[in-house]
Amino acid sequence: MDPIDKKIVKELQLNARQKMASLSEKVGLSPTPCARRVAMLEEAGVITGYSAQVDQAKIGFPVTIFVTVELERQASDAIGAFERAVRQFDEVMECHLMTGSRDILLRVISRDLVSFDDFLERRLMRVPGIRSTRSSFTLRTMIQRNTLPLE
Repeated sequence: MDPIDKKIVKELQLNARQKMASLSEKVGLSPTPCARRVAMLEEAGVITGYSAQVDQAKIGFPVTIFVTVELERQASDAIGAFERAVRQFDEVMECHLMTGSRDILLRVISRDLVSFDDFLERRLMRVPGIRSTRSSFTLRTMIQRNTLPLE
């Protein structure tokens, strides 16, 4: 990626809905070459998609929980089976394979504590291969970035 590509990505992270004419002006290109660069960034997988940023509390999911999971086995087949299972849970917003004493870190959203308890007991804890879980509830989000640094 050259400096112009980085400018394009930075601007699209800030506002992906802007018109090509506006984007091209901000990055110093005419619209046609700018559109070609955007298409190339999409084809190369640098730009993976476009979406709206939504306030989870305003749509009924005010609770965020980080759940650490220890698996019974850390073999690739066990990790793959766990990943396939949690992909089915819409409440799981992120799933990370970790180093250290816990194998997996999940970011889960919920409507309330009762809903989270139901998710934990009826769904997550029924996934085969889990040795233990620990949950930590977010009191408030202090920093949340949706743009990657491109400096």
